[in-house]
Amino acid sequence: MNKTLSIGLAGFSFTIEEHAYIKLSDYLNALRSSLDASEADEVMHDIEIRMVEIFRDSLGKREVINDTDVEKVIAQIGTPEKIEEQEEAYFSEKNTTKNTNSGTNYTDKKQLFRDPEKQKVAGVCAGLAQYVGMDITAMRAIWLGIFILGIFTAAISSSLIGLLYVILWIVLPKAETAADFLKMQGKPMNFDNLKNESNKLVQFANESTQRVGEIYNESKPHISNAGSGVWNILKYIIGGIFVLMAVSSIIGIFVIFGLFGTGADFPGANKIEFYMGENGLDKVLVAIMILGSLIPAIIFSLLSIKIFSPKTKLRNIGWVLGGVFLLLLGLGAYFGVSMAKKNLIYKGSKEDTENIAINTTSDTLYVDVKQVVIPQNFKAYDDDIYSDKKTVYEEDYISVDVIRKTDIKTPYLIIKKEGDGYNIPVQVTVPVEIIGNKVMLPNFIKYPYDQRFRDYRVDYELVVPQRTIVIPVKKDHISFDGDLNGDGIDDDDNYEYENHNGIRVEKNKITVNGSSIEYNSDDKDSIIINGKKVPNNQAKKVIDSVASDIKKINKDVDIKIKDGKNEISIQTK
Repeated sequence: MNKTLSIGLAGFSFTIEEHAYIKLSDYLNALRSSLDASEADEVMHDIEIRMVEIFRDSLGKREVINDTDVEKVIAQIGTPEKIEEQEEAYFSEKNTTKNTNSGTNYTDKKQLFRDPEKQKVAGVCAGLAQYVGMDITAMRAIWLGIFILGIFTAAISSSLIGLLYVILWIVLPKAETAADFLKMQGKPMNFDNLKNESNKLVQFANESTQRVGEIYNESKPHISNAGSGVWNILKYIIGGIFVLMAVSSIIGIFVIFGLFGTGADFPGANKIEFYMGENGLDKVLVAIMILGSLIPAIIFSLLSIKIFSPKTKLRNIGWVLGGVFLLLLGLGAYFGVSMAKKNLIYKGSKEDTENIAINTTSDTLYVDVKQVVIPQNFKAYDDDIYSDKKTVYEEDYISVDVIRKTDIKTPYLIIKKEGDGYNIPVQVTVPVEIIGNKVMLPNFIKYPYDQRFRDYRVDYELVVPQRTIVIPVKKDHISFDGDLNGDGIDDDDNYEYENHNGIRVEKNKITVNGSSIEYNSDDKDSIIINGKKVPNNQAKKVIDSVASDIKKINKDVDIKIKDGKNEISIQTK
C-alpha cells in the first residue's frame, strides 16, 4: 500500500504516489532553476501541458501516477545539465543512460495545426505547408490557382474550394503553446526544444505588441482627429434630441395646466372634476401629472447643457430633483390611498327591483323614450352626466327584455336596479311613466352625488300576455330583446330591412314610426293595422297615408294594395 497525493498540472488534477511526487517535484524545480526568471512561467506552463499529455497516454484506465510514469515523462522531455546529480540519486546507471539517450533521440510524428505566426488569413496554408514540408508561398499559390481555375472552368468549383478552406479553418486547431509548435514541426518535445519554442513565442508576442504600438503611434493623430469629428457630430445629434425632449416635456406641462388646472370646459377635465372634485383630489391629480412632466424636463435640460457646455456648473440641482421626486411620491401616495378608500367602500354589488303595473286591456303596447328635463343650474360633465354636486343625472342606454306569459291578462314592467356596494341601499331614481298602453322609459336616471362611484346600472323586463304586440316607437333609442310580435320568434330572427328613419320592413309587414301594417296569408279579406284586423277597403286610406310618409322618408320603400286582389304588397326598390 502506497501513500498518494493530489496534484495539479496546467489546470488538470492527478493522483500520484508519494515517492513519484518527490521525483516529479524535484524534476520540475530543476527545470525551473535552469530558466531565466522572465521566461520561466511561460516555458514551465508548456512543459506541464506536455506532461499532462504523457500522463494521460500512460495511465490508460489507471488513476494513480507511479514512478514509471514519472520516468517516462523525464525520458521524453529530457533533463537539464543542472539536475544530472539528482537523476543519479533516483535512477541506476543503466536507467540514466537510457533516459539520456531517449531524451536526445526521441522524435514525434508531425501533427496538423494552423500556424498563427505565419498566417495571412487563418494560418491554414502555413499549417499545411509545415505538415507536408512545402514552402508556404507555394502552398498559397496552389490554393489560389485552384480557386481562380474554378472561376473559369466547370470541372472545379470555387465555392467548394472556399468551403473547404472554411472547414479546415474551423476543424484544425490553432497552435498556441510551445508544445503545439513542436508537434506541428515534428520535433521531440524535450526540455531544450520546449524552452527554445517558448522563447520564440515570447519574442513573437513582443514583436507583435511593439508593431501594434508603432502603428497606433503613427495613426494616433489621424485617429484623434477622426474621433473628434465623429464625437462632435454625435454630440450635436444627441444634444439636439435631448433639447427636443426637454422642450416637449415643458410644453406638456403647459398643456396639462391649461386643460386641467384652469377649470377649462374640456371633456377629460370635466370628468376628473366630477369624480374627484370633492376634497381637492382633482387638483392633486393635476399636480401629479405636472410633476411627472417636470422631472424629465429638468433631466433632459441638464443633459443638453452638459453636452453643449461641459464646463457649466449647476449647483444644488440634485437637491431640486430629489425634492420634486419626493413631492411626486407623496402626492401619488395620498391620491392612491384616497382612491383606494373610495373603492373599498363599494365592495360587491347591490340589486333592487321595482314592479310597475300597466293597466290596459289593449293588445298593443307602445314603448317610447321619456325625455327627462334637467334643471338649468346643473353643470354638464361630458355629454352624459349633469350635476350640481348634490344630485347627478346620468344618461341611460335603455335595454328591454320582452317576456311573454300565458297566465297573465295585463302587462307589467320590472325595473332592475344595480349598483356597487353590497351593504348600501340602492338610491337611484328611474322616472318611468305609464300613459294608457304606452310605456315611457326615461333617458336619464338620477342618484345622489356622493354615490357617483357606484356605477349604477338599470335594465327593464317587459312582461306581457301571449297575444300582446309590443311596438317600439323609437327603435334607435331602445335596445329590445325577445318576441315583440307574439309569433314565437325573436324580433331579430324575422328581420329583413331597416334604416335609421323609423322604417322597418319584415316579411309581409312594415312598421313606420311605430305604426305597423301586416298581411296575413290565412285571411285574405283583411289587413292587420297596428295589431287589429281591418277590411281592405277601410285600410286603403291608412295605407295611402303611410305610403306618402314613407316616400318622404325613404324613396326605396313603397306599399300598396294590388288592384283586383285582396292582398298587400310591400316592395323595396
